[in-house]
Amino acid sequence: MIDYQRHILANGLTVVLHQDLTTPLVAVNILYKVGSKNEIEDKTGFAHLFEHLMFGGSENVPDFDSVVQNAGGENNAFTNNDLTNYYDIMPAENLEAALWIESDRMRSLNINQESLDVQKKVVLEEFKETCLNKPYGDLWHHLSDLSYKKHNYRWPTIGLVPEHIEQAQLEDVQSFFKNYYNPNNAVIVLAGKFDFENALTLIDKWFGDIEGTDDSLHPTLDVEPDQDIFRHKVVKGSVPASGLYLAFHMPERLHSDFCAYDILSDVFSGGRSGRFYQNLLKGTKMFSKIDAYITGSIDPGLFMVEAKLMEGADIKEATTVIWDELDKLKKEVIKEEELQKIKNSLISSVCYSEVSIISKAINLAYYEMLGDVGKINQQEEDIIKVTAEDIKRVAISTFTKENCSEIHYLKE
Repeated sequence: MIDYQRHILANGLTVVLHQDLTTPLVAVNILYKVGSKNEIEDKTGFAHLFEHLMFGGSENVPDFDSVVQNAGGENNAFTNNDLTNYYDIMPAENLEAALWIESDRMRSLNINQESLDVQKKVVLEEFKETCLNKPYGDLWHHLSDLSYKKHNYRWPTIGLVPEHIEQAQLEDVQSFFKNYYNPNNAVIVLAGKFDFENALTLIDKWFGDIEGTDDSLHPTLDVEPDQDIFRHKVVKGSVPASGLYLAFHMPERLHSDFCAYDILSDVFSGGRSGRFYQNLLKGTKMFSKIDAYITGSIDPGLFMVEAKLMEGADIKEATTVIWDELDKLKKEVIKEEELQKIKNSLISSVCYSEVSIISKAINLAYYEMLGDVGKINQQEEDIIKVTAEDIKRVAISTFTKENCSEIHYLKE
């Protein structure tokens, strides 16, 4: 159980406070409700670009990292389809330093041509390194485009093409910042050693006078229609082994079946006892690696099956073998012993996530973004209540040919 206090400042900034006096540290986490899904089709990659721009200095903090290091802390950030998250971990006595630097870049980030040019080069180099020059690096460009036709999940977080970042204009970037990087579109979480009253006073001191903006500036996202036809694509590249990818549409993060899908992925890939390991890795000579996972996105996401083939294995035969394994779960009710083992593992993961203050801070911010921070304390209950019949039901509704987007990534 994670105890917390929740407050909302006059400018709309949501504040969540979790006190942990067993640590000498404090984590300051700021989540901005903007990810790659909030971009427009001809200007993608902006959310990720801002993850870099936010470290380019602000009006009173020209070198963000130096301040953090001099205060004995560390910091980092990450971006995905749904959000952008920044965090600092400091000795508790330096809490105000973290609040100062975070508020300064929310209020007055240096968005000038020089800073933009520098960070554009960094992001373009990352695009080349991770997408263009890395084996399978462009997979999610193909897979996102194949799986989604309306929703903005149809491009990956790094962007659709490098030209969108290369051609980004200063006014475009400034507008993006104004629309999304403001207090009423953010959640700040403190986790660690602090006094509640003092922490809230300091947050109001540094963030309370930052003006919010109009939420109506955020475009409405298109709803992805149900997929009703099998989609297939062949990609060829300089890769060490041919790969096989199956993507099935699944419900959104707040759907009542989301936890059942999470457990379903572990039925196949829950370590050495998972069915893929037992029946396909050990049982055949087709695969060098095979995995199942969910994208876990806030809007309707994907249940993924990903496999790498052994040299000489026939990809069509490998596809048939995987489908046979998926179909087994549609015809049987999973044994209670197998289901309970997976539940125990997931519950253990939840418990471990409540040990680190930064994990707690990130998770509290995420659940607040979902609309109910209290759901963080319902995770174990959600896992426990999933039944074997639920697993079979979601397998039947999900593992159909018309709900599948398939990519054969062939070794040239």
